Amino acid sequence: MTFDTVVGQGSITNTLKNAIRNNTLAQAFLFCGPRGVGKTTCARIMAKTINCLNPTENMEACNECESCRAFNNNASFNIYELDAASNNSVEDIRSLVDQVRIPPQIGQYKVYIIDEVHMLSAAAFNAFLKTLEEPPAYAKFILATTEKHKIIPTILSRCQIFDFKRITVDDIAKHLAFVAQSEGVNAEPEALNIIAQKADGALRDALSIFDQMVSFSGKNITYKDVIDNLNVLDCKATRATSS
Repeated sequence: MTFDTVVGQGSITNTLKNAIRNNTLAQAFLFCGPRGVGKTTCARIMAKTINCLNPTENMEACNECESCRAFNNNASFNIYELDAASNNSVEDIRSLVDQVRIPPQIGQYKVYIIDEVHMLSAAAFNAFLKTLEEPPAYAKFILATTEKHKIIPTILSRCQIFDFKRITVDDIAKHLAFVAQSEGVNAEPEALNIIAQKADGALRDALSIFDQMVSFSGKNITYKDVIDNLNVLDCKATRATSS
């Protein structure tokens, strides 16, 4: 919902908030990094925040204005999302380009989020390039990808690039503890730490494993349940044997 809720990407969210505060937003952004680290989440939060009519002093969306309510209800006409994995043809990009010509009705910007942008065909990239070179002032493009090396250099040169890092085990474990408390789940710290390690830096994967463990254990998640369910070697027993 807000930049402050994004886990483990503080340098990126602070940079984006400062750009909004100082009105120095680029026309196009490229969010790249491993899966499940917050690329699409940040794109949506940014799209919501730059169109907020009453942003807070900390440059967060107010969640109360007409633009924020429309976004929260998935009814915003200012935000266009395209999944390039399944919409990667020239016709899909031409449809997007046609929409760019229409100015926003509420708020200041129209934001176009293209997920998995590396999946676009070569012809689609070329069709998109002209719009990316000379977009109208109200149009902002946020491209997200897990494979930056597959994007042609002419696209990269026109984007402000943000490299998202894998989220640390400590940050994931802390967020899982917060989720557990919010959902009334009693979880042992060692259990959450194992889930965080198993997620390999992806918060989305950690939350999926956490949901799986809630289904397995109910409202009480123990260390033993986690290692049994995830087929993980019991580190405690290994240390005791070796000593």
